[in-house]
Amino acid sequence: MRVLFFARHFMYFRNFESAIDSLARKGVRVHLVADREEGHGGRELVKRLSDSYETISFGYAPDCEKDPWTVLARKLRLGIDAFRFCGSFYDSMPVLRERAYERAPLLALWLMTLPARQMSAWILRALETSIPRWGALDRFIAEYSPDVVLVTPLIDIGSEQLDHLRSAKRLGVPTALCVWSWDHLSSKALLREFPDRLFVWNETQREEAVTMHRVPEEKVIVTGAQCFDKWFDRDPSVSREEFSRSVGLPTTVPYLLYVCSALFKGSPSEADFVKRWIALVRGSGDREVADVPILIRPHPQRMYEWEHNSIDEFLNVALAGDNPLTTEARNSYFDALHY
Repeated sequence: MRVLFFARHFMYFRNFESAIDSLARKGVRVHLVADREEGHGGRELVKRLSDSYETISFGYAPDCEKDPWTVLARKLRLGIDAFRFCGSFYDSMPVLRERAYERAPLLALWLMTLPARQMSAWILRALETSIPRWGALDRFIAEYSPDVVLVTPLIDIGSEQLDHLRSAKRLGVPTALCVWSWDHLSSKALLREFPDRLFVWNETQREEAVTMHRVPEEKVIVTGAQCFDKWFDRDPSVSREEFSRSVGLPTTVPYLLYVCSALFKGSPSEADFVKRWIALVRGSGDREVADVPILIRPHPQRMYEWEHNSIDEFLNVALAGDNPLTTEARNSYFDALHY
């Protein structure tokens, strides 16, 4: 069996590493394909998988920026996807709405001001579906001759992966969307074309797929969240004392752990917030609270926030942790949570 697995970039495969590993162990050939480059360790992840199994390979999809029709299609999709957030359902979620609007072409934003929004959205969809097919992508998929094409995340706003889905369907290859994150069905674009199967984490996502995206219920399969597989049945890699010593904290008392977030683009600095929070903790009238050691794990995509935010002014506060892609980094993450 041959599986062709498309992802926006290689880092997306981290949430499916256990599934990819399981397929390889069964002798299934898996080719991991990224649409673009990234600098957060994804390429090292897929190289490690490829080095571990002869049946796993990786590479890049054809560059869609070289095809003017594909570029135009993306602009139209940005406009189409922005229409999802016009409705009153998103009145209480202005950040999601603003994110979609700031990416949408001016034409789409103007169309949203007209009374007949549904007609405007239909016009954009008609224009997008009339754009000529990109032969390079068809040839790319055909040359691998897959038995199934998997795609993630697919539902990015303005996603070029809609072309992957259409090419595979045109070639008669079975398709599936592997939902990448807990919020992707509720906060991203609407599915306008359905793969043969939609693999979701749980019953909540099944309901979102059916009610929000109108996916036929028989196409939706609950698999669990593969991104958590690597954390089950795990034991600490070192003792409590060894771990605390390794991050520079006292070894005899409990600590607070602050795990930082991947915030929206343009959000206030979380590093600034964490430092204000630490100052308030240290100013507590309860000595047990005021003196508690604190471990901060920065988010891998927001490390730059800490370059000019020193924590040296605080006693017994440590900043440690890396993107949990390697065995060592995962052990450190698990140990931090466990202790």
